[in-house]
Amino acid sequence: MTTVPATSTNATLLPADYAERVYAGTLGKVLGVYLGRPFEGWSHTRIADRLGDVDYYVHDKVGVPLIVADDDISGTLTFIRALPDHGNSPELTPAQIGDTWLNYIVEERAILWWGGLGVSTEHTAFLRLLDGVRAPESGSIQRNGQVVAEQIGAQIFIDGWAMVAPGQPALAADLARRAGRVSHDGESVHAAALLAAMEAAAFVESDIDTLLDTGLEFVPDDCLIARMIADIRGWHRTEPDWRAARDLLDRDYGYHAYGGGCHVVPNHGLIVLALLYGDGDWDTSMMIVNTCGWDTDCNSGNLGCLLGIRNGLAAFDGDRDWRGPVADRLYLPTADGGRAVSDVAAEAIRIANIGRALAGQPALTPKQGARFHFELPGTVQGFTIDPAAADRAQLTNVTGHSATGTHSLAIRAADLTDPVIATTPTFLPAEAFESGGYHLLASPTLYPGQQLHAVVAADGDNPAAVRLRLIVRYHGDGDVVETLASEPVRVDAGGSAELAWTVPDTATGPVCAVGVHLEGTGPGSGRPSTVYLDWLTWDGSPDVELGRSTGDGAMWRRAWVDATDRVYPGDQAAPFNLVHNRGRGLLLHGTQEWRDYDVSVDVTPHLAEAAGLAARVQGLRRYYAVLLDRHGTASLVKRYDTDEQVLAQAPVPWTLDRVYRLSLRVVGDELAAFLGENELFRVRDDALTIGGIGLVLDEGHVLFGPVRVRPAR
Repeated sequence: MTTVPATSTNATLLPADYAERVYAGTLGKVLGVYLGRPFEGWSHTRIADRLGDVDYYVHDKVGVPLIVADDDISGTLTFIRALPDHGNSPELTPAQIGDTWLNYIVEERAILWWGGLGVSTEHTAFLRLLDGVRAPESGSIQRNGQVVAEQIGAQIFIDGWAMVAPGQPALAADLARRAGRVSHDGESVHAAALLAAMEAAAFVESDIDTLLDTGLEFVPDDCLIARMIADIRGWHRTEPDWRAARDLLDRDYGYHAYGGGCHVVPNHGLIVLALLYGDGDWDTSMMIVNTCGWDTDCNSGNLGCLLGIRNGLAAFDGDRDWRGPVADRLYLPTADGGRAVSDVAAEAIRIANIGRALAGQPALTPKQGARFHFELPGTVQGFTIDPAAADRAQLTNVTGHSATGTHSLAIRAADLTDPVIATTPTFLPAEAFESGGYHLLASPTLYPGQQLHAVVAADGDNPAAVRLRLIVRYHGDGDVVETLASEPVRVDAGGSAELAWTVPDTATGPVCAVGVHLEGTGPGSGRPSTVYLDWLTWDGSPDVELGRSTGDGAMWRRAWVDATDRVYPGDQAAPFNLVHNRGRGLLLHGTQEWRDYDVSVDVTPHLAEAAGLAARVQGLRRYYAVLLDRHGTASLVKRYDTDEQVLAQAPVPWTLDRVYRLSLRVVGDELAAFLGENELFRVRDDALTIGGIGLVLDEGHVLFGPVRVRPAR
């Protein structure tokens, strides 16, 4: 078995198409999960009887949504954040990855399958981490037993570790092993290291046997995973029918041979079997691995990532439209609520930038860092045409028509007599919270007071000028979706324009979409027209009051990430009625793009050890907070992973059921805390420069009034 020192990056030149291949790998992961998720856990026989050969999405056949939250996606794209959160150091340790778990995972709500101690391996490891057991002991066989430690989870989360190490299978295997040991051990970690090595090698190697041989270099020759792969390769040489080979795998390595609900060995075997019998073809391999059954979303996601990396974006160019129905959309429910609504292209750029940092290369910032840049071929970054115009307009990523890049989003309308609207989500739709499955946690990505910017161009062959507006949608009273629009800008055929607009007040309603509104200007509007969206982005601090909506809606409340034990109904004066029984509870909001701002709130402790307000929140264990406690002390604290440091203290009388007005101002490295109009503290600290806001309570019941966030004065 080959190993690589933890301090080595084996830095080489990155592949010329590195970012595009990461995008293809991430897309393969997401599409594979969406394909396999609706029938996860079904037997091969049930799949064959109910669905036949699974050669395309079947969510509609079983009555579930296509775009869903899933631990395979959330864990993969969250745990890799341990690298940038710890300086992109190749010396990253399992303990630091475990700290990342504790920062982003909200207990019983985020990312994981919460099956209970000794049933869910990840839940078991999480409880160990909470109890102070550091990784890798948290996932060890010695601590949790072999059956629990060898379930599938170490393998399903490994794709990010491979994609930050292109052409470096030793580094990928080492990172995957360190990450896997947070929660798993034994054969599960061997499978994770092997598959990560294969994915890293797939950036520079396409031969399937060579990829398998590469992966096998990083596991013991006598381990069960290696012996099973040898058997599968033998069957592939002598048995042409994948169904017969699947029966052999079931006979010798099926679920009956192992304990637990989802052991890694049978499922790893299906990935290898589908890779060999599919001969590297996306459509065929996906059909095989999903029709075979067992843990379909996990297996399909891992294999999809491998094939995406190996084949590039051409992997998805068969007869079926794999990319269109998904439109790059994905959900990441974690303690970082502002990252929950994302897209495959955005996540791929983040992963590629970690890989670039490890290789000593500068970060990519397509179109000067625009949020929606469309630079990766084929991406639409969540944009879709409104249903009212779906029969007469379409979206396509095209080459050209960009002043600062190589691609743009073409909005082609057969008729602009009536408006055409194209939008992308900035928050979850109401129905997403009712769809079941994994818990959803999210905050909007866009807020009133922030400044929208976009560059558009009109095709030179348009029959007439086009009138363009920026629009936002928000959840109004009763959660009815309302639309706000900027003043129109006329763009002549062949012309271009930069649109700018400050998002108006939405009266506590979360902004749920942003986009462009197109309409004709008279003669010629009934003929085809094309507008190119070069990029769209926003900046600035929010200027918003966060409180209870005046109607019966629930979306204002769902826009907060809840890490408390109870949230009771509040009223307009105190909309946040929170209870936390042990330790610290947090109710979080905002995005990690927020930088300099004032935040204030009325705090009424009914019974608590302490209560207060947090700013520059980067998860459950990274934030600044001003706290009042029952001992009559006000404190300004910095929480950073396992360390909580008091930056300043002062006496403040503590009276139950008294209303305290607390404020925090964060500008650059300066933090100022206020009680009413009186300044409590002013200190300098540069550990946290960005992040959202939070309501804090230690063991008790506290009422919080509406929260006011505004640009720092």
